[in-house]
Amino acid sequence: MKLDFDTDDGIGTRANLGVIVLETDETLESEFRRMLDLDGIALYHSRIPMVPEVRPETLARMLDDMPASARLLPPSLDFDVIGYGCTSASTVIGSDKVAAAIQSVCPTARVTDPLAAIIAAGRHLGVKRLGFITPYVASVSERMRERLEGAGFQIAGFGSFEEGSDPIVARISEASIIAAADHVAADAHPDTPCDAIVISCTNLRCLSIIPEIEARTGVPVLSSNQALAWHMLRLAGIEDTHEGMGRLFEGR
Repeated sequence: MKLDFDTDDGIGTRANLGVIVLETDETLESEFRRMLDLDGIALYHSRIPMVPEVRPETLARMLDDMPASARLLPPSLDFDVIGYGCTSASTVIGSDKVAAAIQSVCPTARVTDPLAAIIAAGRHLGVKRLGFITPYVASVSERMRERLEGAGFQIAGFGSFEEGSDPIVARISEASIIAAADHVAADAHPDTPCDAIVISCTNLRCLSIIPEIEARTGVPVLSSNQALAWHMLRLAGIEDTHEGMGRLFEGR
């Protein structure tokens, strides 16, 4: 017996969001589930090939694979926003090229990445002097520093774990990240203290400790995953606030 049925607008009644996640990333999806657990928001993931070693040349290779990864998102949907989940590769490749590659497949979607999102979030909060933490090798950290300074920010304090293996980055403890934030905030010159802390890399586990770092340092924290999720929502016209995920999500 053939049954009758009706159709509706599906899950994404407010917004359909897509995110392209690195093959080696173990953190983004877990943190995104918490931040985007909102009524009417549909989130879809695709993966992109990436070797474990994070170096400028391995990051740059992902540009060629972005269209194929975008094609693996559900083709029946008109995506409002697609995020590319790699801060370091966005820095090496450039946000404009990331957007062009994804829009070659999804031309109507708005596109962002963690670097573009951090810049947008910093401007939204009106901060200028950043404490800057990365897990990257020096050449990658330096490129991102140059991008942030080119966007009008000053680096008031800096520290890096200098780890080139993505699986190891995913296992850097939350206690180590808190200690790094304390160190970078204290390292800033007394005459020009940092007014925000940027913690770069989608594979660092930051979301649960953002409130503690903000309480300890007295300044807002912008992490790669937090800023990317926030920016994707705002580009989709979603202004919902979230408690416990940092001042950026609390509308403060």
